Amino acid sequence: MFFMLHRVWESRMEPFRVFGNLYFVGTEPASAHLIDTGAGLILLDSGYPETLYLVLDSIRRLGFRLEDLALILHSHGHIDHIGGTRALVELTGAKTAIGAADADTVRGRRPLTFAKELGMTFDGFFEPDRLLQDGDVIALGSTRITCLHTPGHTEGTMSYFFDVTDENGRTLRVGTHGGVGMNSMARSYLLAYGLPLRLREEFRAGLHRLQGEYVDIFIGNHQDQCDTIGKSERIRAGEADAFVDPSAWLLYLADCEQKLDRMLAEEAESFRTGE
Repeated sequence: MFFMLHRVWESRMEPFRVFGNLYFVGTEPASAHLIDTGAGLILLDSGYPETLYLVLDSIRRLGFRLEDLALILHSHGHIDHIGGTRALVELTGAKTAIGAADADTVRGRRPLTFAKELGMTFDGFFEPDRLLQDGDVIALGSTRITCLHTPGHTEGTMSYFFDVTDENGRTLRVGTHGGVGMNSMARSYLLAYGLPLRLREEFRAGLHRLQGEYVDIFIGNHQDQCDTIGKSERIRAGEADAFVDPSAWLLYLADCEQKLDRMLAEEAESFRTGE
């Protein structure tokens, strides 16, 4: 889901604790999550360049220090997920990680940030410190993040799985798919950038593979994927476990596959009718 950021401040969302040592610090256009590992902070995605000041404000308002940011971990190389990274690195010295196949996008060597499609310009490119491969594990403090390569939305999209623990010692499993938008899997987009059409079937294969991952808490990299706004309101109303739903993950993956099927069927019909 993409937003036009004419009035950036209107995209602000109140930061909150999702569960245990996991927090939401993002905006309505693009989610960002913070993990307190006990040995430094990990930020999942940095959002658009224009909304970075909102993310920074949210981190501070939750009581965290920017100088404790150790790693910025990216779902994929689109502007709404990497936009604030270069400035954050310059501000905090945090390290960065992204799927290896998206490395040249964030370096500025491939025009695949989706900025053009959004009518935006982008020059906040950076050199990633760690290029992630399928099956890599990121370990920091109490946190171990399993990284699974799930291409489709981009060639280097990564999905992440990790445990979080609350103050009562209850440990639950978090899962997030790194990118599911059909916009960059449309035949016209892939052909325009010389990308392989097989990315659509690789995306499907990734969905099937992720069905084997058990997830207690599903978080999206866009708020509409898991009703972040609605669940945050429930948390503020006193429902601490608003995000805890072991059924949500599989339902989400099935919905993503249905969207892929609809897109492919519509493309086939357009080709058949010559439209």
